[in-house]
Amino acid sequence: MARQNGIIKLKGTIGGITFYKTSDGDLAREKGGVDKSRIANDPAFQRTRENGAEFGAAGKGGKLVRNAIRILLQNAKDKRVVSRLTTDLLKVVKTDTTNDRGLRTIQDGNMSLIKGFEFNTNGKLGATLFAPVVNAFDRATGEATVNIVAFAPTVRIAAPAGTTHFKVVTGAAELDFAEEISTFESDETEVLPYDSANTAAIELTATITADSTLPVIQVLGIEFYQEVNGAMYPLKNGAYNALSVVKVDAV
Repeated sequence: MARQNGIIKLKGTIGGITFYKTSDGDLAREKGGVDKSRIANDPAFQRTRENGAEFGAAGKGGKLVRNAIRILLQNAKDKRVVSRLTTDLLKVVKTDTTNDRGLRTIQDGNMSLIKGFEFNTNGKLGATLFAPVVNAFDRATGEATVNIVAFAPTVRIAAPAGTTHFKVVTGAAELDFAEEISTFESDETEVLPYDSANTAAIELTATITADSTLPVIQVLGIEFYQEVNGAMYPLKNGAYNALSVVKVDAV
């Protein structure tokens, strides 16, 4: 892999060299590799096919999670969230002790491995909110709750420079990885002032299907705002908003 440094950036393949653009810049590499049909049929590539199938399962699972929580994720994500989530879900797939290699799934793996996953590494919840949080999920009622005792925002929240206000958000997603469908509900506080006065106690509830038999994840986040002439604007387009998986309830 080589980096393109010229004024004119190329795209496509010329003379066996493929030129392409990534988040890391304009790159080039020599075209090559094993023929696709051989990988699909040659017994020597059985392990490769198995690895590819499980990577595909992790990728589809990651897409399902991202689509489920999109209403919150669109305000708190980094450029590598897709690849990072796929990597962590592949670890979940590999913990499946029920199915054969190549057929292992997320739902039969240890989904608790994604607890604590940060959707925005530029604003991690674990390095942003320091108030005591109690979150719970009641499968019988489908209620995912968040309770935070009264706290002084400037003491308990490490906000980026320029913050004048914030709000706390939460959501619960019911995930059917086999059918690739989901159910999601969310709740949030009002936009609150970022100052030294104690907030009221925060109680949030997101309710999904009662008695669900599917895996459920609960996310918690903080969004930052700057007030200008009485209007609230997402601070730096949400670059430092936090969103994290705080609970995983698998069946």
